[in-house]
Amino acid sequence: MTQTLPREWAHRAPAQRAILWLGWFALVALFVWCWQIMSQDTIWAFVWDAPDQALDIGGRMMPPKWGYLPQLMKPLWDTLNIATLGTIGGVIIAIPVAFLAARNTTPSTTFLRPIALFIIVTSRSINSLIWALLLVAIIGPGLLAGILAIALRSIGFVGKLLYEAIEETDARQIEAITATGAGPAQVLTYGIVPQILPAFWSISVFRWDINIRESAILGLVGAGGLGLKMNASLAILAWDQVVVILLLILATVVLSEWVSAQVRKAII
Repeated sequence: MTQTLPREWAHRAPAQRAILWLGWFALVALFVWCWQIMSQDTIWAFVWDAPDQALDIGGRMMPPKWGYLPQLMKPLWDTLNIATLGTIGGVIIAIPVAFLAARNTTPSTTFLRPIALFIIVTSRSINSLIWALLLVAIIGPGLLAGILAIALRSIGFVGKLLYEAIEETDARQIEAITATGAGPAQVLTYGIVPQILPAFWSISVFRWDINIRESAILGLVGAGGLGLKMNASLAILAWDQVVVILLLILATVVLSEWVSAQVRKAII
C-alpha cells in the first residue's frame, strides 16, 4: 500500500504565477519604453543644473516686495468674481443637465440622456485653462472669458456628481408620494429635490472652492485676475513680486478651503 504525501499549499497555481510574472515584466518593459520616449529630447545638463537655478530664483524672491500687495487687491477681487460667477453659471446649467442624465428622471433614455452625458463628458474632458484659451481667442481677453471658462468646466463636475445623487435617491419615498396621486412636478418637488438638496449645496460649494484655485491662473492666458499680474511679473523677472502673488494665492486658497469646509459641515 503506497502512502500519499500531502500536497504542499501554494497561494497561486504555477500557471497563475507565470502569468503574474509575465504581467510584471510587460509593465516594466512598458515603463522603460515610455521613459525612453519622454527623455529622448531631454537636455540633461539643464536637469542637473536645476537645483542651482531653483536656489538662484529663491534668492531673488527674498525679501518679498510687500509694497506690491495693494496693487493686487483689485486682481484678487476679479479672481473671486470669476470663480463665484463662473460657479453660479455652471451650476445653473448643470441642474437640468443632471436631471436629463439621471435614469430615474430623464424623459428619454435613448435620446436626451446620451446628449446630457455627452455634455458632461465634454465639459470634464477640457481643462478650464484650455476653455479660457479658446474663449480669449473668440471673445477677446478679459473677465468674461474667465467666467465662461469656469462655468463651462463646472458643468461637467457638478452635473456628474448631481446626477449620481439623483439616481441614488430612495425610491420608496418617491413611490409613497406617487401613491397619493401626485403628478410628476410634485414628485420632483417633494420626493427627489429634498433628498438631493444637501448633496447639491455640498457639490456647489466644493466646486466653488476648486474654481478659486483655477481662476487664479486664468490670467496667464489673458482671462483676467491674479494670473494677469503673475504673467506680467514673470515677463520682467520680478521674482520679489512673484512670491507675493504666490503667497496671496496660497492665503486665498486656504481661506476658501476653510469657508468651504464650514459650509459643508453646516449643510451635512
